[in-house]
Amino acid sequence: MTEARLPTDILVMATIRRCNTEGNFAAVLHRGDDWGGAIIIKLNLLDGTSKVLTQSRDLDGKIAWLAANKGALMTEAEAGDYIERQVKRDPDLWVVEIEDRQGRNPFEGKTL
Repeated sequence: MTEARLPTDILVMATIRRCNTEGNFAAVLHRGDDWGGAIIIKLNLLDGTSKVLTQSRDLDGKIAWLAANKGALMTEAEAGDYIERQVKRDPDLWVVEIEDRQGRNPFEGKTL
């Protein structure tokens, strides 16, 4: 039996709405495939640095997040370059930016 999934567009829009309601600005930087596009999150720490997370799956098939740059903070330029390369490889990706000084990921799943 397969796991029921929400379309990516609904998941992204619901998460953005929740972030904005909680006082954290969130926006779509690149709209990917409505149904099955993977998500890249740019967590803007509002100090000139960001964390970038890419949606993946763990060994059990559950949603997980891979930290770019081995989890190290990236400058705005580094994060932008990384995201641009990923979108060129896969134009179906969704890119979501979230401004949160604590760098919290509002999406379900653990960071690997």
